[in-house]
Amino acid sequence: MTNTFPRRQFLLGGLALAGTGALAACTSNPGPATSTPGPSLRPTPTSTALGEPTVRRTLTARPLSLDIGGIEAKTWGYVSNTGDAAIEATAGDVLQVDITNELPESTSIHWHGIALHNAADGVPGMTQDPIEPGKSFSYVFKVPHGGTYFYHSHAGLQLDRGLHAPLIIRDPQDAEDHDVEWTIVLDDWVDGIQGTPNDELDKLTGMGSGDHHGKMGMGNHHGTPDRVLGGDAGDVMYPYYLINGRIPRAHRTFEARPGNKARLRFINSGGDTIFKVALGGHRMTVTHTDGFPVQPVETESIYLSMGERVDVEVILGDGVFPLTALAVGKNDRAFAVIRTAGGQAPSPDVDFPELSSTGLLLSSLKPADRALLPEGTPDREVSIDLDGQMMPYKWSILTDGQSSSATVQEGQRLRMVMRNKTMMPHPMHIHGHTWSLPGSGGLRKDTVLLRGGETIIADLIAENPGEWAFHCHNAYHMETGMFSSLRYT
Repeated sequence: MTNTFPRRQFLLGGLALAGTGALAACTSNPGPATSTPGPSLRPTPTSTALGEPTVRRTLTARPLSLDIGGIEAKTWGYVSNTGDAAIEATAGDVLQVDITNELPESTSIHWHGIALHNAADGVPGMTQDPIEPGKSFSYVFKVPHGGTYFYHSHAGLQLDRGLHAPLIIRDPQDAEDHDVEWTIVLDDWVDGIQGTPNDELDKLTGMGSGDHHGKMGMGNHHGTPDRVLGGDAGDVMYPYYLINGRIPRAHRTFEARPGNKARLRFINSGGDTIFKVALGGHRMTVTHTDGFPVQPVETESIYLSMGERVDVEVILGDGVFPLTALAVGKNDRAFAVIRTAGGQAPSPDVDFPELSSTGLLLSSLKPADRALLPEGTPDREVSIDLDGQMMPYKWSILTDGQSSSATVQEGQRLRMVMRNKTMMPHPMHIHGHTWSLPGSGGLRKDTVLLRGGETIIADLIAENPGEWAFHCHNAYHMETGMFSSLRYT
């Protein structure tokens, strides 16, 4: 098949679904707003007014049937009036997204990684009331920084039912010198195949009274410990792992020309799976993580935990190449193909040298100069202990030894010393801010993977008042207690 390729070409997630028209008028006040971003990429202080929205979208959250590659999954998803649930904007834009809830339970939307004002953060019971069935809500906020982000429900296990989509914010300071660009959404899938995520949580929480057998179960019972992450990489053995909404045997194909420079934006939207990503026959150059630019690093493979994002560039060879995302510790994979020439596509189970290389941990990257926060001595330090157990299945965050929120005053520099007291990896996510990691030269991250037994120090500048969620981005850990908050006093 012959194709022409513009400089920016997208192949987005399989959950970007065709809309059925405009939604009902929204009924909620969007609340206060963030101010215009400055040039330093610092968190943006809140203000009292926004300009006129420059990007408007309408969404419906509803039950639907999703084809993941010859398999119909009865699930939930976002339907957009534009026909594509992925949203694109430019740094400095004001977004208005009107959502109508046609689900049988309440919902919300969290704008993952965006330093927005507190009222738009989308955490039910903390920043807003839940959006009840049949009701609508309007999110209005400014996007201060460019980068690869995504949005998802923050109600229960709804993210693991498919309520997520990419949010791509263009950065005018980024060089747009690539020939093709693809957004690659990695996911783990159970909904509508073998029950629901809630059924799986019931099995996990019931393990204390009996064994949990079958394909769905504790990762440690079925998978192989990873030599870099170690221990048990996950609790749920999903029946399928997807790239852009497709199973490996019905994979996506990304087409370009030999010699093209490609930009790949990876998003791990999974509920319980860390992926190790590699492109056969190629080395990738990492340029950004969690939206912020880094000092370029070449690598053959990358670990991407739940909620993390990474941008890479690659000069494409001549041929047909496997793009594989190993589900770490689960003996399974997601798969797609990049094609620049004729020939037979590789098998989804193909192994290649890049896949067995030592993977890059994103926390080892160093920031680009323009992503650095100003240097300073912390005004306050808090100890964050991550703990939990499998039987009974429960997880926790303790702040300075207490089950309470971390507190900070506006203008302070806060140091959070996070200690993983378990042997499982935990991707920790902070809302409304990005951390600066002193151990990585000030690397900017909103989601940080802590390996089993690992301690990571993360600083932030308290310039965005409110109460902000802070939690593990393993959906099952968060739902059973690994959830806390950062509260301004």
